[in-house]
Order: sequence, then C-alpha cells, then structure tokens
Amino acid sequence: MASSVQSVTRQVKPILSINNEQARRRVIQLYKTWYRQIPHILMDYDIPKNQKECRQKLREEFMKHANVKDIRIIDMLVIKGQMELKETVGKFKNAGGLMFFFKDTVEPKPTDFLSKFLSGHD
Repeated sequence: MASSVQSVTRQVKPILSINNEQARRRVIQLYKTWYRQIPHILMDYDIPKNQKECRQKLREEFMKHANVKDIRIIDMLVIKGQMELKETVGKFKNAGGLMFFFKDTVEPKPTDFLSKFLSGHD
C-alpha cells in the first residue's frame, strides 16, 4: 500500500497591503495622523492630560504591537486604529472612553496574609 503525501500551501488573500513595505507605510501614516490630531482632541475633550502625556501614550500603544510580523494582522490593527481615530475625532465617544487608554494595568492580587487582610481578600 503506497501512500502519497501532498504538501499543500495555502495562499491567503491580503486585506490592504501586498507586502511589508506597504504595511509599514500604512502604520507610519496612521501614527502621524494620530499625532497631528492630539491637540484637536485635547481641545474637544476635557481630559486631565497634556500633549506630552498623550503623545507618550500614543507611542506606547503603537510599540505594544511592534513585534507583529504578519501583514494581515498589521492591516487589521491599522483598520482598528483608523476606526478609533474616526470615533475620537467625530466626538462619538465621551471623555471616559478616551481615558480608558490611560487606565493603569490591573493590580496584582496580594500574596501575603497582611496584604490580603487589608485588601479584603480571603
């Protein structure tokens, strides 16, 4: 009984970008657009942040996905970023929705007895 194994490669259809260079240009263009809109966003929304803090947070959000290499995932992140920008500039969010980006990370649960007791955990 002879069995033949065929290797099948699947070609995926690109979302926006054909190659890495196009995806990189789209990311840089989105970053620049967000960067330019920060002063206008701060005028429209009454949030307790200044331009420097907002630009630092913008950079942090983009650097969070710096290690993504798949073009389709990069394109989806760009689309989500563009949607978020349209919602923000169009004033479809309130200030609380905008401050969600500045929310600190979740505090770790206490491990020792005294910390658990003071925080009310069992």
